[in-house]
Amino acid sequence: MLRPAQVDPVSGYRYYATYQVTRAAVPRRLREIGMPLTAVEAALDAEPDDAARLIDEHVAKVCEDAASALAWDIRALDAADAGTEQRVQQHHDGLHLAGCYPSLHLNLADDYRRLGSFDAATEHIAAAGEHLPALSPDAYGSVLRTALDEVAEAIRRRDTARRASAPGPAA
Repeated sequence: MLRPAQVDPVSGYRYYATYQVTRAAVPRRLREIGMPLTAVEAALDAEPDDAARLIDEHVAKVCEDAASALAWDIRALDAADAGTEQRVQQHHDGLHLAGCYPSLHLNLADDYRRLGSFDAATEHIAAAGEHLPALSPDAYGSVLRTALDEVAEAIRRRDTARRASAPGPAA
């Protein structure tokens, strides 16, 4: 994506000119917001107005998807808060309401993280952690614990990109 200004013919060491420094930071920043490499290349090769449009379109899509997910996940948490253990047991004997909370808070943490609301994301990761004792020790529980660790790390890094292991279609 960035051709060096000069390459040492003996060592192969690449040298970049001062004017290339700004351009070198762009791919990293665009990847931080989850822009695919092909889109990064297209933005770098485009005229400034077209590059801005490509970046704006990507940001709008990411925010729209995360905002829609957030709305649904808030509804799911509200539904769980309004539920009772007795009502859940009517639908499935082995299901316990408390076991749903780690997943519900994980989803909210991931939504808020993708939207850049790291304080809210941190609150939901903490809430998910408080509910971990209710999580079953089976494969599902293991998947959730791994996802919680991934989201917590992404929050720590201030990363808003979609996780590769996130459920649903890949972006």
